[in-house]
Amino acid sequence: MAVSRPSPAPLPPTPADRPVYVIGAGPGGLAAAYALRARGVRAVVLEKSDQVGASWRRHYDRLHLHTTRRLSSLPGLAMPRKFGRWVSRDDVVRYLEKYAEHHELEIVTGVEVHRVERSGDGTGWLLHASGGRELTGSAVIVATGFNHTPRIPDWPGRESYGGEFLHAAEYRDAGPYRGRDVLVVGIGNTGAEIAVDLVEGGAARVRLAVRTAPHILRRSTLGWASQYSGVLVRRLPVWLVDRLAGPVGRLSTPDLTAHGLPRPDTGLYSRVKQGAIPVQDVGLIDAVRTGKVEIVAAVEAFEDGKVVLADGSRVSPDAVIAATGYVRALEGLVGHLGVLDGRGRPVVHGGRTPAQAPGLYFTGFTNPLSGMLRELSIDAGRIAKAVAKKLT
Repeated sequence: MAVSRPSPAPLPPTPADRPVYVIGAGPGGLAAAYALRARGVRAVVLEKSDQVGASWRRHYDRLHLHTTRRLSSLPGLAMPRKFGRWVSRDDVVRYLEKYAEHHELEIVTGVEVHRVERSGDGTGWLLHASGGRELTGSAVIVATGFNHTPRIPDWPGRESYGGEFLHAAEYRDAGPYRGRDVLVVGIGNTGAEIAVDLVEGGAARVRLAVRTAPHILRRSTLGWASQYSGVLVRRLPVWLVDRLAGPVGRLSTPDLTAHGLPRPDTGLYSRVKQGAIPVQDVGLIDAVRTGKVEIVAAVEAFEDGKVVLADGSRVSPDAVIAATGYVRALEGLVGHLGVLDGRGRPVVHGGRTPAQAPGLYFTGFTNPLSGMLRELSIDAGRIAKAVAKKLT
């Protein structure tokens, strides 16, 4: 059984009895805790909410993994076949609950870690947590999640906008928007899927504001999941993958230029390296081709109760849903350690630690073509190996 307590018991400040602390009980944190346990290393997972998989529980209802069930399982426990090939949000949550129970992971809920710094004796890490707690660990694994804090651009006039406005993190289903005019801002996977959900849920009009046209991939073609291709090319040179992806994209997806979505002029893998993941088609292509989802220019501002677009036009939707992504929000936790890049992301991940912060690991802050859950599993093994080697 997974252990869940309101607060962690204090640990003797001796190096031999310092556990490895894992911050976050999402897939990355749970996988790392299991991998450490499998190597005989005590790992304590600290979770600020009262349940595992908190971020997954908040996703919109229709969400399914864009990666296959077989390549999305965490180490030590396969996802059940009854979940199907594309696993639903609710089944991901069930799986995470079962995973923690099956591996008897030591999970402490209701504890938020605010700051991580070197311990006074320089042999470990000191965690400052909610309730004035100070915990000392031999190593720390940060697994607070890629989608941590909703990001809303600083659009002029947005604060005084009186219309209905919400971030995609607050969207659950299309019910409240049936018969209404909705503007979705952002054409990542979340924005694309919410737009399709609104169409299928009976919204009267759905517009999708796009700044940069994305690469769009079929989730599966003749049974071949796009994730498989991502796994095969993940170690190839960027230029080569760009060259290979071009013809494949033209063959598998139609040209939507006439509908406002021209083919990108930057290679697919080059975009990935810049942080832009291709959109997996779950109905967007057909919705755009049939006019059910209208592509419009990017949002520039809010003025006089209207939304101002980059082409100078103004629209007055009943609701605006900002699918504008998330930030990692790691600055307060570890920003003072010099371990983040200019975009606020860890400079290393997996089994490597920053040179100036040995014993500090990160997992879950990349979003590769090969699938985040698959990479989390790989990272977990590498982290556990590195930690065990250091402690023995």
